[in-house]
Amino acid sequence: MLIQSDWREERGIPPTMPFLRVLTVEDYEPFRRFVCLALQQRAEFHVIGEVSDGLEAVQRAQELQPDLILLDIGLPKMNGLEAARRIRRVSPNSKMLFLSQESSPDVVREALSLGAQGYVLKARAQSDLLPAIEAVLGGKRFVSGGLEFSEGTDAQVPRRHEILFCSDEAVLLDSLTQFIAAALIAGNAAIIWATESHRDCLLQRLRALGVNIDAAIQLGTYVSSDAAETPDPVRMLETIKGLSEAAAQAGKEHPRVAVCGERAGRLWAEGKTDVAIRLEQLCNELAKNHDIDILCFYPMPHGQEDDHSFKSICAEHTTVNFR
Repeated sequence: MLIQSDWREERGIPPTMPFLRVLTVEDYEPFRRFVCLALQQRAEFHVIGEVSDGLEAVQRAQELQPDLILLDIGLPKMNGLEAARRIRRVSPNSKMLFLSQESSPDVVREALSLGAQGYVLKARAQSDLLPAIEAVLGGKRFVSGGLEFSEGTDAQVPRRHEILFCSDEAVLLDSLTQFIAAALIAGNAAIIWATESHRDCLLQRLRALGVNIDAAIQLGTYVSSDAAETPDPVRMLETIKGLSEAAAQAGKEHPRVAVCGERAGRLWAEGKTDVAIRLEQLCNELAKNHDIDILCFYPMPHGQEDDHSFKSICAEHTTVNFR
């Protein structure tokens, strides 16, 4: 075990540079590994502990008194919300940042009421984790885009319909994998419209991450279709209902369905903006009455940012991202 000075020397950190001691609490090892790798991008971030259940999180927080605790909600032995309540008593100076797939306004509000300074959706961890940590350290609150909640008790389930303009195929595949993995890891369901090559590559990547995608297919919580297929509203609704029911039967309370694909983006790239907008509007209608999270993949606009078609497409989404 390295003492503090050895650790600083090994990472090339000057003795006078302040560093952040981080405790990560996540029961899914591949995602915990992803978090730790993300933290390694910053030399001053030092993971002093990794735990996989809520009860151990409380014990380790009391023992280590970390500067920051990254905390999941769906944990064994003790859920993250109850763990946060206890951590606040045994390690009052530790800042807490939730990393969770749960997007319910009630859950977000409860997490922040427990003293957490931030809430990051796992599906957005790749882009939000480091900015969230910086905000929390600066005394600011950070909540992932697309999460809507109020301090009262009448909050509604947020409508999350995001668009991602991808600079290349690697970005598309990375983001697609992260979006689907986060949903399935949390026990939710997912449906994707993508090209055959992207669907095949996605399966390989999910298996490499340790996601039991074959079980999800067998349980009926994962469905994939060709991006060239013309979506039928009735069939889409039936599929989403079936996915939600399958996730509920598998044990997920209040399941959500992750919906993503390339179809609308391909239509827009072909100059069929009106057809793409109608498809996005169909998704918006579905989101009004069903617990779904939607991520649409589009090619980069390349100078079209001022075009009416570009602005019209963006207007159909809750969040616009470029990567």
